[in-house]
Amino acid sequence: MIEEEIPAALGGERLDRIVSLITDCSRSDAAALVAAGGAAIDGEVQHIGKLRVRTGQVVSVDPAMLPVTAPPAADPTVEFTVVHADEHLIIIDKPAGLVVHPGAGHPDHTLVNGLLARFPEIAGVGEPHRPGIVHRLDVGTSGLLAVARTQRAYHSLVDALAARDVGRVYRALVWGHLANPVGVVDAPIGRDHRDAMRMAVVVDGKPAHPLPGAARVPHAHRVVSVGVPPGDRPHPSDPRAPRGHRPSGGG
Repeated sequence: MIEEEIPAALGGERLDRIVSLITDCSRSDAAALVAAGGAAIDGEVQHIGKLRVRTGQVVSVDPAMLPVTAPPAADPTVEFTVVHADEHLIIIDKPAGLVVHPGAGHPDHTLVNGLLARFPEIAGVGEPHRPGIVHRLDVGTSGLLAVARTQRAYHSLVDALAARDVGRVYRALVWGHLANPVGVVDAPIGRDHRDAMRMAVVVDGKPAHPLPGAARVPHAHRVVSVGVPPGDRPHPSDPRAPRGHRPSGGG
């Protein structure tokens, strides 16, 4: 069961849309789950997808009640680089523009489809709709991504993430000249109050303490290495770089 407290940015949204966001499924699948009794608000099961959810209410979703869909198919046309592979683990250099796994709006031609073409044995590892995947990178973010090749490796990686034993570092090109080359940005991340499909620095967000360090590049830019401490929510496409220094090319 997945439980999420509704932030201000999603207050007033329909229950089926909330379920779609929580489970990363299509609106039609979310509506079917709600109709089947797979969603509850503050512990009370609801069956009407158009019901509006209020800020502060807790939505519970049983993802096992999502309609059964066909597993992702192998697609050898998906391009990506394998940095390392052994009997337990695959390290992928994911290019920007490539979606990690099938979901709402992206039913195919994802990294998972490409992985299944090269490593068909991962089909039975982890969750059926995203085999081998234990963490994700945004579609517009490039970087290294670990994929489990065996069920044992999958559970080990999931446990390490849950125990906050894993840290991540992102590099972003930002505008401006930094006053300090190293520091901590204490800025909570949550749903953008103006656009619920985006994440942003908001007052009611979850704690986030990225640790930026700057490198000098020509003109009005700086390359910032943003370390995300274990347990923090990584979302490098959001304004997590030092305040006043928006990511270059970002929204």
